[in-house]
Amino acid sequence: MTQRMLKFAGATGVVASCLLFSACGGQNQPSATAGQGSDGGGLTGSVSVDGSSTVAPLTEAAASQYRDVESGVNVSVATSGTGGGFKKFCAGETDISDASRPIKDEEKADCQKNGIAYTEVVVANDGLSVVVNPENDWAKCLTTAQLNKMWSPQSEGKVTNWNQIDPSFPDQKLALYGAGTDSGTFDYFTEAINGEEGASRTDYSPSEDDNITVQGVKGDKGAVGYLGLSYVEENQDAVKLIEVDGGDGCVTPSKETVQDKSYKPLSRPLFIYVKHDSYKSKPEVRGFVDFYVENEDKVAEEALFVGLTPEQKQTAKDELATLVS
Repeated sequence: MTQRMLKFAGATGVVASCLLFSACGGQNQPSATAGQGSDGGGLTGSVSVDGSSTVAPLTEAAASQYRDVESGVNVSVATSGTGGGFKKFCAGETDISDASRPIKDEEKADCQKNGIAYTEVVVANDGLSVVVNPENDWAKCLTTAQLNKMWSPQSEGKVTNWNQIDPSFPDQKLALYGAGTDSGTFDYFTEAINGEEGASRTDYSPSEDDNITVQGVKGDKGAVGYLGLSYVEENQDAVKLIEVDGGDGCVTPSKETVQDKSYKPLSRPLFIYVKHDSYKSKPEVRGFVDFYVENEDKVAEEALFVGLTPEQKQTAKDELATLVS
């Protein structure tokens, strides 16, 4: 699978937080000895990860780099979407869940019902990006109001042409491509643009795989879609990046505008959720997670994501440390 970029939401200032049941400080010592895993301790075993297709390339990059340190550990990364990943995670089927949005209350309840305690860790930042076909020479910047007009549930079957978005735009049929409803990207975009999570017109081409969105936009002159910034970085010849005006002028998503939150409202954090039991009892899981956080700058660079700020990284490390204190 190709490498892509991660997302950052200004709505949260907490990088990692212990959730459910008891405080992290109450956890027992793991079976691994101190420092085992990320320093080349000759580990074996497997680490199972599922969830967001947006976060997957970052986790895959971390897994690839970790193999250079611990060749005996197999880290498998699947992509059933953020919601699909949480279903498996809260059923106890995976060690780590990739997520492009925070866990929902009903998902928390599922985890609690099944005795799954976990810690949320932000591993990178991202600007959710709006893209059009490369032949589109009329749309260089779109306001959030224009995006709302495109994607609002009230626009279904009614707003079907670019000149309905702006009279200066041509008489060109509008073709919409975006995330599937089981995706955290769908949840974030619809809340940021339409004011309510999950509120979206349904007459568009959905997919849990951002590569399909790229191909759809590439193949239709009137197409517009939204996806992670890293997919744009990897497909600059296939799609064209659009600036977004969130009220303070047109801004292009970039490392700088995502980290300083000037790219709004489509900047967001990306997460991994780590099962406490796996982190404590499986040295290979602890080693991988510790490696992931400690080397997030190199991982983010390889996967074309926006890395953590120094403050975010320290918070993540501190939170993980409480699991073994």
